[in-house]
Amino acid sequence: MVKFGLQFKATLENVTNVRPLGDDFRWFLKLKCGNCGEIPDKWQYVNQEESVPLKGGRSSASMVQKCKLCARENSIDILGDTIKPYNAEDSESFKTMVQFECRGLEPIDFQPQAGFAGQGAESGTQFPEINLLEKDWTDYDEEVKESVGIYEVTHQFIKC
Repeated sequence: MVKFGLQFKATLENVTNVRPLGDDFRWFLKLKCGNCGEIPDKWQYVNQEESVPLKGGRSSASMVQKCKLCARENSIDILGDTIKPYNAEDSESFKTMVQFECRGLEPIDFQPQAGFAGQGAESGTQFPEINLLEKDWTDYDEEVKESVGIYEVTHQFIKC
């Protein structure tokens, strides 16, 4: 089993503590089979709420799937204690936001979508419904009368 870290990078404007909200947050990934190299066309998601037993019954994972090309059973598990927020001081640099434990799979792409949350850097105003599908998000913080935003969202995967 190999651990992969999803590193998040964005430019933050007057916002901090950007994080996935809740155990039901969906991490949309493209996953490559480590055995044959097959990469399905469709985005697949994993979340912490789902737990599927592995063959042999010794443990479980967030997702277990059989490769359509080579029929190998692969799994990916979200390491919940590795989930970290992306803060104002992290702006414009890569920071590991979550780690995945993979057996036979390698994450190769990530598509941020809805389900992120953040807060005003100065006011603490909560922004509970941030959608990063367009790789940019803007809003207005009424408390400090300033625009807030997350721009130029990008990512990379690293082996941990």
